[in-house]
Formats: sequence, C-alpha cells, structure tokens
Amino acid sequence: MSDPLRDGAFGRMGLIDDQARVAINGLLARVAASDLETIRVLFADQHGVLRGKTIVAAALPSAFTSGIAVPSTLLLKDTSHRTAFPVWSDEPGLLSGAMRGVGDVLLLPDPESFRILPWSPHSAWLFCDVIYRDGTPIPFSPRTILRNAVARLAEAGMAATIGLEVEFHVFERVDPALGHGQTTMPGQPPQTRALAQGYQYLTETRYNEVEPLLDDLRRTAQALELPVRSIEVEMGPSQFEFTFDPDTPMMHAQNLIMFRTMVKEVCAARGLHASFMAKPRLPNVSANGWHIHQSLSDIATGKALFIPQEAGELTPQADGWIAGLLSHAAASSMLIAPTVNSYKRYLPYQLAPLKIQWGRDNRGAMIRALMTPNDAASRIENRAPDTTANPYLALAAQVIAGLEGIQSGRKSPEPTLTPYDNDATALPTSLGAAIEAFDGSDMFRAALGDETVDYLVTLKRFEWERYLASISEWEQAEYFNLF
Repeated sequence: MSDPLRDGAFGRMGLIDDQARVAINGLLARVAASDLETIRVLFADQHGVLRGKTIVAAALPSAFTSGIAVPSTLLLKDTSHRTAFPVWSDEPGLLSGAMRGVGDVLLLPDPESFRILPWSPHSAWLFCDVIYRDGTPIPFSPRTILRNAVARLAEAGMAATIGLEVEFHVFERVDPALGHGQTTMPGQPPQTRALAQGYQYLTETRYNEVEPLLDDLRRTAQALELPVRSIEVEMGPSQFEFTFDPDTPMMHAQNLIMFRTMVKEVCAARGLHASFMAKPRLPNVSANGWHIHQSLSDIATGKALFIPQEAGELTPQADGWIAGLLSHAAASSMLIAPTVNSYKRYLPYQLAPLKIQWGRDNRGAMIRALMTPNDAASRIENRAPDTTANPYLALAAQVIAGLEGIQSGRKSPEPTLTPYDNDATALPTSLGAAIEAFDGSDMFRAALGDETVDYLVTLKRFEWERYLASISEWEQAEYFNLF
C-alpha cells in the first residue's frame, strides 16, 4: 500500500522513521480538521532570526514528503541581510558544493515544533532543520551544531539542564521610519519613547503600570507552551525580564527563538517596538543581558552533579565545567556576545561582567555559582551572554567548553569577591577581538570542524569590517571642526 511519507523524498532518504511518521500523520489530521489557513515553515538562521516560507494549510503534506526549498544564501547573510560570501565565484571549500550559485537547500519540518499563533490564530509556526538537497545535514546549521554538542555530552554520560533569564525593552513607536530614504540595508531605526519611567527595579507600582502589556506577553508565551516562571520589571526604563523553568538545551534554544520572535511580533501589532539589543543608543537606557543557568546530571542514575557535599566546595564536575567556561571564555565570546554592540554592555558596576572569573553568588562575576548541599537547584549562571545571541550557538558554546573542562581535568581558580577590582584577564573588549579568539581556538576547531569555524568567522568578520568602514558620530564631532 502506498505511503506518501515513506515513498516521498524524505522517506527515501531515511529521514522519517516510524515514530516521526506517527507524529506527522497526527499533525496532518489535526490541521485538516482545523480552521488554519497558513503555516509559516521556518528555520533559525545563523543569527537566530526566523526565516522561511508561508504555505497554505492544504500544502502541508508536501512539506513532510519533499520539503520546502529555500535559497542557500539565507545561511550566508550577515546582520544587514547582505550575502557575506562570493556565491558566484569558483572559490574552493564551503562554496564548492551546494552553496555555489545560490542553489537551494531544504527545510525538514519537526512536527513536535508546531504551534498555532495566539496573535494570529489562522496561522501556525512549524520549525525545521535545514539540510542539503541530498538529505545530509548542513554541519554549520545552528540547530545541527547544538544537537551535536549535546550528543557528545551524552556520550560522556551526562545531560545539561538550562534555565533562562531574558532581558529586553519595549518602547512606544513614535516614527516607524518607513520613508523611502529610510529603507536602507539595514533599515533606519524607528523613533521611540519609553512606556514608563525607569530605575524602579522590581517595584510593584511600576509593574502595575505596565501589567496589561506584560499580561499579553505572558499569556501569549504560555499559549505557545513556553515554561514562563516569572515576569519582572528590570532596572531601566521600559526594560523587562522573563524567566523560564529549566529544560534541555535543544528545547530552550527553540523556546528563546520563539519568545524573542513572539515579543517583537505581538508588540509591533500594538504599535510598540520591542528590542533585545544589548545596549541601545538611547538616553538613560540599561543594557540587556541573557543569563544562562546551567547544571549537569548523570544520565544513567539521574544524579545531579553540581550539588556539593560540603558548603563552599565544588564537585569535580562543577569544578571542571566552570574551569572550561573560563578557559574558553574569550573564544566563546563570539557566540554568546555576537554583535559589535554586545561589547558596550561590559561596564564596571553595572551587573555585567568585565573579567574572566567566577564568584559565589556574585552578580559582578562572569560565572555566578549557586551551589549548596542538598539543594537540587544547585547550578552556575553565566552572565556574559546577551539577548542578541543565537541560542543554539550560545548553548553549544557552554556545552562544548564545559565538557572540555571536565574531560581535560581543568581546575577552577579561586572565586573572586571583587570582580571589578582585580588583575584577572578581561573579557574581549570588541567583536574584533572575539573573532580573533574564536578563529584561533584549537578547541573549537576540534569540536566544530574547520569548515564551521571558518564559516562563522567569515560572517562575523564581514559584519565587523562594515562597522570599521563606517564613520561614527564621535569621529565627526571630534575632528570635523578641529582639523
């Protein structure tokens, strides 16, 4: 008997097993019985931006049999949406295969990712892996990178648990910058103003003032099955934070992609502008951080591996994991703080780290250790990442660096009490420095492969060199009258 899933292109490639076939058939029946009109078939690109195509609901079966084709250059663009690679050249290496000539790659949908959109209930999201046309994985696809990192951790008998704290701004949009002269690449930023006064951190009155918006975002997040834990008024004007219950790295990478996109889309529909930019160039605005909580467990026994026997000590796994994160902090920076603007956030006494060090419950240190005997929530928190990071790449960096620390038998230095006043090594002070550290990392080259490292470095260097070629307002003010 004919089976479209078995006999389709993906089935013939061996990409749909029996378990997936059951899930897909269930989803197709659900969609057929619904009022859904469109499905947004998407993947998280190299910057954590969702890209893809929208298909009518009746076309959904074909997405699972033969996939959705998209131009391969979607994987080759920098943050301005310019293609960063010479796709029509005869250059060897990355561009010698399917990427040359703007050929197509395929989107392989994950049926478990399907979500009906609460703010657009006639439509749904369906997230995908992006693969070559012959069915082989694209090694530098962010989802593939994280999946491989998690698999290597599992081979070592361990699983990571991740908790998220995500900071962002929501402003009133005064001018959307839609004039033809403003539709540049990238587009000119909109003009905004604050929704509320700032610097009333965690105050009840300020929360009540913005509760209607935060309720909308919370309810929408929960309708998307995001495990919201708390909703908070943050430090600066119009700055907020959502935290989420712990989950696996793969699930929380997807959750953060969904949350960031949802916040921007829901706010835009209300005439608001949401931004996860690390340090917006606006008066009195605080920086946005992304604090990644992380712990380990033994797969065979379920034992939590970061719970110490005695107060003040580190388990061997926690010791090695912290040491790995510190040892590879400079190289990891390109993946956890990936923009030119990210490095404007690292300022003293601003609850952001400056140096590569750890401390016990110290919010000024890069790594904040929260581990006490008999506490099942014992964990560490990396405070260096910001919310512009691609979560697949940022979480992969944690897993790869932490595992290397354990397997190499690294030992953590003494914890700091004065994170801003010591001679510890500084975090990179620019994206350029972070790129060089990542490019020169033997550890990341061994873990990811030269092709993937070179691909990521090329993308970020393209962005960095565009920045260096621009003339800043500081330069104009400093020199135009003087010379």
